[in-house]
Amino acid sequence: MLRKQFLETSRGRIAALLQRGGLTAEEMASQLDLTPTAIRAQLAGMERDGLVRRVGQKRGVTRPSQVFELTAEVEQLLSGLYVPMLSHLVRVFSTDLRSDQLKKVMRQAGKSLARDFQGARRPTTSLEARVTAANELMITQLGAVTHVVRKNGGFLIRGVACPISAITDKHPSACLVVEGFLQEILGTPVRECCDRSGRPQCCFEVKPR
Repeated sequence: MLRKQFLETSRGRIAALLQRGGLTAEEMASQLDLTPTAIRAQLAGMERDGLVRRVGQKRGVTRPSQVFELTAEVEQLLSGLYVPMLSHLVRVFSTDLRSDQLKKVMRQAGKSLARDFQGARRPTTSLEARVTAANELMITQLGAVTHVVRKNGGFLIRGVACPISAITDKHPSACLVVEGFLQEILGTPVRECCDRSGRPQCCFEVKPR
């Protein structure tokens, strides 16, 4: 739904064109029935926000024109394949694996993801500092909206939403990916306690060793 709404905006129409390949402002203007000036104004904002980038020039009538293309991050966001593909993968795992095997695979996937952020793990710092850093990763890298709460000598990382709610609704085991991610980052036991009733909300309990 959000993807459809975005594609109906001026930026979305430009992004839809650029999914097919790099174009100049003049080329986009002719296809969208807009002026090159209007397109350039949109491109300036999109470039500032990291949605497009310049990749070269094309010879113009009077001077060379800049060629723009989508950044890789935006192409991924516009793809309609990621969520369905991941959902079907989890469904296959849920069907073919025993419950204990499925949980192990999900946690291993999270730990593998965490290794992309090796610099974030600081085993020598305090647990509170590590939890704060992990929460920041959840927000900036995983798209979560979370905060840290103290509880029984440990911490809760709680969210007001779920970045993978499209999957956890039918496959709760997907939350174990984030559990494994946090456990690898923090180097201490983590237990998922997510609320999946109504609008899913993240919850991960961090226990001191």
